[in-house]
Amino acid sequence: MSKHRIELRAAPHQHSGHSVPTIMRNVVYSLLPICGFSVWQYGLSALALLLTVTATCLATERLLNRNANTLGDWSAVITGILLGLTLPPAFPLWMAIVAGFVAIAIGKAMFGGLGHNPFNPALVGRAFVQAAFPVAITTWVPAFSANRFSEFVPTTFTAPLMIPPDIVDWVKQQGVDAFTGATPLARWKFENVTASAHDLLTGTVTASAGETSALLILLCGAYLAIRKFMDWRIPVAVLGSAALTAWAFQLYDPTHYPTPLFVLLSGGLMIGAIYMATDMATSPVTPVGVWIYGVIIGVMTVIIRYFGGLTEGVMYAILLGNALTPLIDRYTQPRVYGTGNKEQP
Repeated sequence: MSKHRIELRAAPHQHSGHSVPTIMRNVVYSLLPICGFSVWQYGLSALALLLTVTATCLATERLLNRNANTLGDWSAVITGILLGLTLPPAFPLWMAIVAGFVAIAIGKAMFGGLGHNPFNPALVGRAFVQAAFPVAITTWVPAFSANRFSEFVPTTFTAPLMIPPDIVDWVKQQGVDAFTGATPLARWKFENVTASAHDLLTGTVTASAGETSALLILLCGAYLAIRKFMDWRIPVAVLGSAALTAWAFQLYDPTHYPTPLFVLLSGGLMIGAIYMATDMATSPVTPVGVWIYGVIIGVMTVIIRYFGGLTEGVMYAILLGNALTPLIDRYTQPRVYGTGNKEQP
């Protein structure tokens, strides 16, 4: 009788070699240049914002998982960084703490932890503070202010439940020649003025902490795609469908609707398509499903931007795509040849 043992295991039998911590850690690596550029643009306030949100996410993760140390999978770090990058640089830190706690506690832990959450946790935290603090979430400061490395924006250390100070006078002291207090999307929506593609690519515009340099975000996303840590089909579907939708509207009325290039490069579409829509736990797994999912997000982003009350629609479009993911997977699941659509008893 042979002494060799035969092991019988369930599928899958072939592994990619990438563990969850390895994938998550590389996502964090790819986000570091974006974080660095954000700090270079907005200085100490952006640094404090990113550190505060990330620390809150880590503390909440540890608090809610006392019996199992889940910090080693790096998912809480990614949630904190992405959430911080979607917030305005001058966002009060106590509100940032609320956002981080909600992202982990409600967006992730409440559903059972990593892999069980139906919605992207960072976007859950962002949606909560947008509803709870609508004024603070739309308060912007100029990039590359003169004293950004020597002083904080006055709103950064606003006391909890207190009204943030008016920063108009502070902005005037920063040596900024032109400051409108609005993002490129807001200026287009309310003033019909569009920023140049150069400014949107290089990040010399007013926006959230990590939503400025579209070129840098693309390069960081390319690293993940090349290393196969990201399903490239999702951002291609999101960006492609958004561009086609914007192109159709511009053909209809070129004087009112912006160019597809402006739609792609402005706001949070780039970082949302590359880093948030591709969340493995909240996106479809079927080959056809990922294309449908991406198209839904791209089209809905443009529709919300054009016809909604908000200037940005990426967050709600991705959350809608997350909600539809189970249905998309169900109806695009490949079937064995020769079998019908009837469910077997």
